[in-house]
Amino acid sequence: MWATLLLLLLALGTLALGLVAHRLLAPAGNPFARPPPGPPRPLVTDTRARDKVLKRGFSAQRVPAQLDAVVIGSGMGGLAAAGTLAKAGKRVLVLEQHDQAGGCCHTFQERGIEFDVGIHYVGQMHEGSMLRVALDQLTEGQLCWQRLPDPYDEVSLGPRRYQLRAGKVAFATALEEQFPAEKAAIKEFMRLSKMASRHVALLAVLKMVPRWLAAFLVRTSLVYWISPVFRMAATSHSEAVARLTGDRDLRALLSYLFYGTAPQDSSFMVNVLMVHHYQRGAWYPRGGGSEIAFHIAPLIERAGGAVLVRAPVTRILVSSAGTAVGVVVQKGPSEEEVEVFAPLVISDAGVFNTFSKLLPPPLRSHPGVRSRLAMVRHGMGSFLVFVGLRGSAAELALPATNFWIYPHNDLDGMMTHYASLSRDDVPDNLAMMFITFPAAKDPTYEQRHPGRSCMTILTMARYEWFEEWAGTRTKHRGPDYQQYKLAIAQRLLERALQRFPHLRDKVEFMEAASPLTNQHYLAAPRGEMYGTEHDVARFSPAVVAAMRAETPVKNLYLTGQDVFSCGLAGALHGGLLCASAVLGRLLYLDLLLLKKKIKRRRGRQAL
Repeated sequence: MWATLLLLLLALGTLALGLVAHRLLAPAGNPFARPPPGPPRPLVTDTRARDKVLKRGFSAQRVPAQLDAVVIGSGMGGLAAAGTLAKAGKRVLVLEQHDQAGGCCHTFQERGIEFDVGIHYVGQMHEGSMLRVALDQLTEGQLCWQRLPDPYDEVSLGPRRYQLRAGKVAFATALEEQFPAEKAAIKEFMRLSKMASRHVALLAVLKMVPRWLAAFLVRTSLVYWISPVFRMAATSHSEAVARLTGDRDLRALLSYLFYGTAPQDSSFMVNVLMVHHYQRGAWYPRGGGSEIAFHIAPLIERAGGAVLVRAPVTRILVSSAGTAVGVVVQKGPSEEEVEVFAPLVISDAGVFNTFSKLLPPPLRSHPGVRSRLAMVRHGMGSFLVFVGLRGSAAELALPATNFWIYPHNDLDGMMTHYASLSRDDVPDNLAMMFITFPAAKDPTYEQRHPGRSCMTILTMARYEWFEEWAGTRTKHRGPDYQQYKLAIAQRLLERALQRFPHLRDKVEFMEAASPLTNQHYLAAPRGEMYGTEHDVARFSPAVVAAMRAETPVKNLYLTGQDVFSCGLAGALHGGLLCASAVLGRLLYLDLLLLKKKIKRRRGRQAL
């Protein structure tokens, strides 16, 4: 038996090496062959200059000729896929339904104060990291990152506060100082964190190998022999941390990065990787989140492509042979539809929008399409409060630290109770909240918005609580909706002011965004910010293998959070997986070789 198994593994290894060699020798060139050409240029603050890049409206005349691909959505996943293809010489058109590019990376201004929508802070942006190398490639080295001072996060569990500090040693040391009796548990968590970070690439491999091979590895359970990370991915986070420690505060602290899924329902691997994501530090983009799209769009345009906004795609065009051949754009409710043809269609609109809305009705019942949809669920929506403040970040002594506030240390009980609330009970029973001060993180904020600053508050919210007003127009949803939204926003603001009482007389205004707001501006089907639900089932090997960039429809690809995981990093990886599939090339190996080249160059310069 063992001899047969070894021969089988040897055969699979040989096949895998053959596949790697084939992809490495694919005709498509290496888009990541060289470091960025030069140092960052001065920050562009002129509104007109920025709008020419981020708010270029759609028209049939602006559609480039002889497209190689069209991308639906300009979030991180769409821009990463499009930017990578552009670097490979492809002419790509990115279509964004909102009035500016960026998806969750866009910003908006209200009464002269700028707010970030989704970029609160990003980990693993230290020099030479894979994520930093990839983003430097896509932004041509023009995106600058500001490291947050320690503590980068503070977590409140009722009256008790804990702080997180960055650094390979400092992170664990800070935890041990706060939990001196739990050093063994912390050491084991750090070991598992390190293992997960080193092996997580195997999840990407499972998405890139041929489907028959992935199916074989999953059905035979050989995937669990390859690496413990697959069993870790399919393990409940609450169960795993309960085996590590009996300290309920430490359990909560190892689960604090909340994204709408209760720890008992979420993947241990995902939560471990999210904590590990910030162990080397937390960063914020200088100039705000819109800098990401601002520097990727010109790369796409120089290759002959374009990034156009106010371009809602209403359906994907499919030939009689079942091949995606383009999209249809509805320029306006009273204007004609515009057909845009391209040999490849890439969707950053999410799996539910793509398969349930944009595909022609006959293809929605395709067994492969229905199978994928049955594997995942909608993620939970979010509720944000944007608060404008009088005074600069320095004048108001705003901290760059992020604040995660929970009523107690039973996060599973908290989330179960919160999710079961009726709509009317929500305002008086709000659970977790996240508070951040973007103006304190970005050293250019005062230059761009002198004497002003901002605070953002976030919590999770079920779409069902707002569903009564679905279908109404934004800013015209009626007094009942406004009253309900304001009741939640005022209670969140009051809690924030209890934590920061010196800001009570500095509040100039506040705006709130419900799941319906996300549905309108982000085209999120049920107001979710993080795509499909990040539960344990989604990260089982079978679903990991199935939720790949290729789809059952020929020449239709997926990108973004639903392909890999949530957040900027997860969406970026989704884009790289998509571009790898399109180009038939192992882009991660290209990035790894470039990373080593950059490291050697820095070493020579230091001599």
